[in-house]
Amino acid sequence: MLSNKIKWDDRGLVPVIVQDCINNKVLMLAYMNEEAFNTTLVTGRMHYFSRSRQKLWMKGETSGNLQLVRDIKLDCDGDTLLALVEQIGVACHTGNRTCFYSRLSGSLNEEASEFAEKRSGQMVLHEVFDVIKDRKLNPKAGSYTCSLFAKGLDVILKKVGEESSEVIIAAKNKSKKEVIYEVSDLLYHLMVLLSEMDISLEDVYCQLEGRR
Repeated sequence: MLSNKIKWDDRGLVPVIVQDCINNKVLMLAYMNEEAFNTTLVTGRMHYFSRSRQKLWMKGETSGNLQLVRDIKLDCDGDTLLALVEQIGVACHTGNRTCFYSRLSGSLNEEASEFAEKRSGQMVLHEVFDVIKDRKLNPKAGSYTCSLFAKGLDVILKKVGEESSEVIIAAKNKSKKEVIYEVSDLLYHLMVLLSEMDISLEDVYCQLEGRR
């Protein structure tokens, strides 16, 4: 059994670092016992052991913020797991994408802080897509995204077509500012389409990688 390779602590637990498989952000830290580990392997969804409640639980069982398993790795000492997951919705009970959203004052020098901010900016596409997926799972009144899902595929496709035309017009006007604006609109509506059809950004990346 795979669990035999894990060095469980004296309580029969092992810490699990949970990482987003798409943007590599650390989402949370939790614990597994052997039952949680084996259930995770069987179901493909992350299960943990609650130390406070002393019971097995599945991430997202009440919130809908599921974690789909993409890979699980064991560290060199055999006493810590790294789980790579596709996070549906948010990971933190506070509503934040990750549990590690609070920066300690003075923890980074200025240069390192600037690098961290630039890197987080590169992940905005995934963050927007996460919000879109969350709106599909958890509709909110007054949300434009939710209204698109409610109206269905034909309306979403119509918006994609309209935004494509706007990009063409902006490019013909030779306006970089307009192109940036319209391409952003197009990307957003394309991500709504992907979510509507249960296609992930990772699926698109794999297709592009194959073409490369």
